[in-house]
Amino acid sequence: MAEIQWQERRLILDDGTEIFALHGRHPHNEGWDRPTLVLLHEALGHIDMWKDFPQLLADATGMDLLVYERRGYGRSSPITLPRPDDYLDREGRDWVKPVLDAAGLEQVILVGHSDGGSIALIAAAALPERVVAVITEAAHIRIDPLTTAGIIAAVELYNATDFPEKLARYHGERTDILFRAWHETWLRDRFQPLDLMGWVQNIHCPALIMQGAEDEYGEVSQVEDIVSGIGERATGVFIPQCGHVPHLQAKKATLQAMTQFIESLAL
Repeated sequence: MAEIQWQERRLILDDGTEIFALHGRHPHNEGWDRPTLVLLHEALGHIDMWKDFPQLLADATGMDLLVYERRGYGRSSPITLPRPDDYLDREGRDWVKPVLDAAGLEQVILVGHSDGGSIALIAAAALPERVVAVITEAAHIRIDPLTTAGIIAAVELYNATDFPEKLARYHGERTDILFRAWHETWLRDRFQPLDLMGWVQNIHCPALIMQGAEDEYGEVSQVEDIVSGIGERATGVFIPQCGHVPHLQAKKATLQAMTQFIESLAL
């Protein structure tokens, strides 16, 4: 089997927004009507922060894969503050479709981590004709006490350690605005509490809902409620001895779970 071939792409949306992406294509998929895996990164994410996981997932499944940086991140168009309370809804409802359109993708399987997982759930509900399955790691549908405590701890690290320098390796001069966009939005008092359950209950495709058993940003009830909201087409998986980033902290188990789920779809 020939190796996947990666291409850097700068997707131009109708409003002029630029989205930086890596598009991997397998030569053996040429002419096949198979969905593409689309990876959605976390709240402080970047393509490079996935490390080698996109390559491993593409190799294990034999599927084409698109991984991109949302607005404000990496090499995509910038954002401004303050970020709206409902930014997750907007990303999933309003922005995933234009990105898929610009990339020329019709049928997709969304694979989202943390914020990206929440966005994937929303997009699965909003785009039922295009999202054939959804996989999430550490998705959140509300702000729970563990989420708040984890973000407060991250702010303390940001102010007292070399955490900003580590993030700057990926985000450069955008580092501070992205960190503020994350923690200020999640920690501010909201007129309407975050509640994505309405989206979850409108997901009708197969779903694999994953979380590290020791996730420092989300209670186990996040997974339980997502699975309950979707119903019988959803499967919940807790990965032992794993925190918030299963695809790095428990790479083998995460890759195996995702691959088995995708194979079960019989695409």
